[in-house]
Amino acid sequence: MLRFLTAGESHGPCLTAIVEGLPAGLPLEPGDVDAELARRQAGYGRGDRQKIERDAVRLLAGLHAGHTIGAPLAMLIANRDYENWRERVEPAWTRPRPGHAELAGATKYGLDDLRLVAERASARTTAAQVAVGAVAKVLLREVGVRVSSYVQSIGDVTADVAGLDLRERLRRAADSDVSCPDPAAAAAMRQAIDAAREAGESLGGIIVLVALGLPVGLGSHAHWDRRLDGRLAQAVMGIQAIKGVEVGPAFENATLPGTRVHDALYPDAGGRPARRTNRAGGLEGGMTNGEPLVLRAAMKPIPTTVSPLPTVDLATGEATETQYQRSDVCAVPAAAIVGEAMVAWVLAQALLERYGGDTLDDLVRRVEGDR
Repeated sequence: MLRFLTAGESHGPCLTAIVEGLPAGLPLEPGDVDAELARRQAGYGRGDRQKIERDAVRLLAGLHAGHTIGAPLAMLIANRDYENWRERVEPAWTRPRPGHAELAGATKYGLDDLRLVAERASARTTAAQVAVGAVAKVLLREVGVRVSSYVQSIGDVTADVAGLDLRERLRRAADSDVSCPDPAAAAAMRQAIDAAREAGESLGGIIVLVALGLPVGLGSHAHWDRRLDGRLAQAVMGIQAIKGVEVGPAFENATLPGTRVHDALYPDAGGRPARRTNRAGGLEGGMTNGEPLVLRAAMKPIPTTVSPLPTVDLATGEATETQYQRSDVCAVPAAAIVGEAMVAWVLAQALLERYGGDTLDDLVRRVEGDR
């Protein structure tokens, strides 16, 4: 019902995306997308590429007078760095970077130049995903759903958020250049990033993705591939360098007895069941349960480091070292924005599956009627 496809390479002329299945009447302006693209480019620890790009979307099809018309939406984001590369004649890359897609991709597709894998595998392509996610956020906003995030840790520095409710964490993170709600931890994170830069290293971390205002029943218990927790995990795991996802405090819950894990139900003022905790992370049986959706995702350090790693030159078969390519030191805050985009996309899909509607008015009326 709702799907998208992206195309483009890191140093090609542009990134493109086509979104199909949006209801007609959704208000959409370039600024809705550009604001999310700017968030993706920000964050302490980013590399020189962000000084070149000024990501901005061109909405090419599927709109009239600032509203969707039910036709596919086409978007384009130019790569400004393309002008710096298109006339260059570069020797083939033959030294795969450990942890990158290059070796497996070149083997799979029979390519002699690792650049042909690296260009599409690059996290630069996530700009198109963020653009798609921005559209999904606009749709969700129309029915009162907000998707946001914060950074829990970078390297071995972890934020202390025990005394902050979820909304306050998100509010504070929005004002931080490392998206961290704990000012003391944020300062330590910046120091850790500086130290990693000096050492020729890269750093990973943990991001927390949150959705507020979700209706009950998005997803389904009836089939494995419709369970929302599985769909969300796949979408977030599909982001470059994300190697683990949990719903709520899942790994902590695994160490506890059931009576200390499951969220007990109590009657509210109207006699309806209500929860006082959210250890399930907003999902039960593959469906939203009305509580905030909370996901955590672990991002490994990116595989491009100034300090070289041992590798093999595929052209000679000899032992050698990796060659440094321009990169970020830490992209964890940026990964949180990409994570928001993918969570928003899956939730928008699930919303339209549950409520349908060829027009925005139809959708809003059905959601509000259900509530």
